[in-house]
Amino acid sequence: MTVTLQQLRYFLAAVERGSVSGAAEACFVSQPSLSEQLRRLEQGLGVALFVRTNRGLVLTDAGRLLVPRAERALAAARDAEEAVREAGAIVSGTVAFGTFSTAHHHVFGAAVAEFRRRYPGVRLRIVSRNSTEIADAVRRGELEAGLVALPVDERGLVMGARVWVTEAVYVAVDGARLRGAPRTIQQLASAQLVLPEVLAGDDDPTRRQLSERATDAGVRLEPVVEVESPAAALDLVVRGVGDTVASSTLIGELGLSDRVAWVSLDPPLWERSRSSRVAAQLLRAERARRGPLAHRLRVAAPDHVA
Repeated sequence: MTVTLQQLRYFLAAVERGSVSGAAEACFVSQPSLSEQLRRLEQGLGVALFVRTNRGLVLTDAGRLLVPRAERALAAARDAEEAVREAGAIVSGTVAFGTFSTAHHHVFGAAVAEFRRRYPGVRLRIVSRNSTEIADAVRRGELEAGLVALPVDERGLVMGARVWVTEAVYVAVDGARLRGAPRTIQQLASAQLVLPEVLAGDDDPTRRQLSERATDAGVRLEPVVEVESPAAALDLVVRGVGDTVASSTLIGELGLSDRVAWVSLDPPLWERSRSSRVAAQLLRAERARRGPLAHRLRVAAPDHVA
């Protein structure tokens, strides 16, 4: 009997979750369907991979041997799929693509220009929204794919390989006041904060992480001003309205490196982004223009897209 990639995915999900029910939930399939595929996998290999106990699934020796091999098989399949897709040229049609609000400050402007040079027959519709809204729009089929900052709800999405990480830092106009010391969440709670993503609020990935830190520390973040974009927040910092938390990369891209000062958060806060096919082409175009990025990016596509 042939072992399938789907069976290996279900197997690794069961290993990670420790139960058939947990694996079924993670894979968005019914528990009986996943159980049947695991049974067929064991039958095809001729060995038991798990011992079923009241506490969940326990790997057998054979199961432990299979784990790294299953991981390598799935990774090889992903690499093959990406290589074949990249070999096919995007030549025509219209692509609706979403990006998080500050993406154009980082790579997207130059990347889109290079993409258009390479694929003049493709029309692009690029929508800038909060990452949570982009993920929802992809799920609804309103966008083919989207570049999102993490964390977002990944249910119903296929997330591309991670290619961008940037640090979110504490920004103030008075560098002497910062003294180079990282800022704790308690210090943020007592500061005059200007925060972006007023519509998304704590649904925004970065604000969600800050809110979770505040909750864990027993404090609350109550900004004195909330605006829509990080660029607007930084403008108000320059005007002395308050301090903010923003991408260290964005500060440079906006030409504000000599006008504001910034320090890391304690602990550091990293903004991770993910990316599909069109986004990979866009980012590849940008890498070709300016070399390897110091960031990482990911694209979310609907889970029904192969």
